[in-house]
Amino acid sequence: MRWTLKPKPETSKIEALQEALQIDSVLATLLLQRGIETYDQAKAFFRPSLNGLHDPYLMKDMDKAVARIEKAIANNENILVYGDYDVDGTTSVALMATYLKTRYGLVHTYIPNRYDEGYGISYKGINFALENDFTLIIALDCGIKSVEKVAFAKEKGIDFIICDHHRPGDSIPEASAVLDPKREDCKYPYKELCGCGVGFKLIQALAEKEGKTVNDLTVYLDLVATAIGADIVPITGENRILAYFGLLVINSNPRPGIKAILSQVKKTELTITDVVFIVAPRINAAGRMKHGNYAVALLTETEEALAAKYASEINDYNLDRRETDKRITEEALKQIEEQKEQERFTTVVYDETWHKGVIGIVASRLTETYYRPTLVFTKSGEKLAASARSVKDFDVYNALSACSEHIEQFGGHKYAAGLTLKKENYEAFKQAFEDVVARTIDKNLLIPEIKADVQIDLNHITPKFYRVLKQFAPFGPNNMTPIFMTENLTDTGYGKCVGEDKTHLRLTVTQPGSNSIVCIGFSMGDKYDLISEKKPFKAVYSIDENEWQGNVSLQLKLRDIKE
Repeated sequence: MRWTLKPKPETSKIEALQEALQIDSVLATLLLQRGIETYDQAKAFFRPSLNGLHDPYLMKDMDKAVARIEKAIANNENILVYGDYDVDGTTSVALMATYLKTRYGLVHTYIPNRYDEGYGISYKGINFALENDFTLIIALDCGIKSVEKVAFAKEKGIDFIICDHHRPGDSIPEASAVLDPKREDCKYPYKELCGCGVGFKLIQALAEKEGKTVNDLTVYLDLVATAIGADIVPITGENRILAYFGLLVINSNPRPGIKAILSQVKKTELTITDVVFIVAPRINAAGRMKHGNYAVALLTETEEALAAKYASEINDYNLDRRETDKRITEEALKQIEEQKEQERFTTVVYDETWHKGVIGIVASRLTETYYRPTLVFTKSGEKLAASARSVKDFDVYNALSACSEHIEQFGGHKYAAGLTLKKENYEAFKQAFEDVVARTIDKNLLIPEIKADVQIDLNHITPKFYRVLKQFAPFGPNNMTPIFMTENLTDTGYGKCVGEDKTHLRLTVTQPGSNSIVCIGFSMGDKYDLISEKKPFKAVYSIDENEWQGNVSLQLKLRDIKE
């Protein structure tokens, strides 16, 4: 691990914010690092308000999208709500279908099959619409690159409304409306919405036509918060507001499907991190192991007994997914070890038997292990399909663009993408990808980095300090959990390796002139020698609460330690 300390803001700015908010200098520093410089900005940050959401009609084509849906309702057209099989896609479909059905009966949903249709809009889906007399398809979390498929549908008398958040290609599909804040010609003030977020802006615009406000739509925010967490979009601006209020719904009055998931894990107060690691994998498991329709059925079900049944089935899929991804990860790691004859800047592995539904998870695990831009390939019909994952600050989407001559189709984000190619192009692509990354990546990015926000002493850590720190949540990209660095620490003599296989490190640390505090370092048992015999060391960590036998106390969650 390489440690870096974030630049300290100007002293005058720290002092001004400290004075305005009556907080200590460390908290003022953390706020300034997040771009918060004034009392009003801090108030908006600490007290999110639905009034802070932008006018949906600022998004290009929003008026056209609303007009086309209103026309469909007036003319009794069949509307097909179409979305991808991942969490963002299935929550988007559940959101749009649930809302439209409060106004209109002729609404149906469609999730493509991961295995015979693949990602995004498919000809099979369009033909389904054609055969069943659908004249309007609302596509969510996909469609921005489906120029030919949208044109094909138009020829057949089917209109599209596209709600996407991925980067457009060279041309925009000729749909009735294309809602995507990342369109170059879209002046919408916030660019980082997820697919479900764009869908929410559309129902916000539709609701305004009925004389309703965003306060009438809070019931949908459990879905939006789940998508924001799962799609790893920045927790800033509108996403922060939507995630904040979505978590309130999840923790107070979630829809029956989410409530049924939560009853399986017996968790009380969920954070966005819990949503990412508890709710999202279960929703995702349906599309990975069976079909995304199961997730939509769960998320749209109003009967609690049926929701519990669906959640139980989905939990079984999730257990299957865990076993499958564990096995494939082990096989992939073995393959990499066998290839280690030369230093590589990328990790690319392939096995035609690997389950397509879990290769993205496996790619993430390999990236964590070897810290290289990573691609995991498997066979998909006559072609090979891959999931790509990247290391921090390296744009894997751009790297794939540079290899596009070898690729059939690709799409995604800076850190995660998917692609297909012909089997005969695999070796040429693999070499081209290695060459592009080797040529363009800053070699420092191949060493995992921990960025500490600020250096502090232990006596800074008080219950009052932590109460304010908790209000920085919800955490996520661009508003990560604050990481602190402290030097000159020593264990009080009770440090030990804990856990069934002794892989974790538990100790109580002190610093000259301060009280002691308990620390836990998960998977850090191998660093015991650094803290034994009261040797001084330094640590990077976050602060959280530990509950034991009804007592709640502060603890340090170690990220790394060094001499």
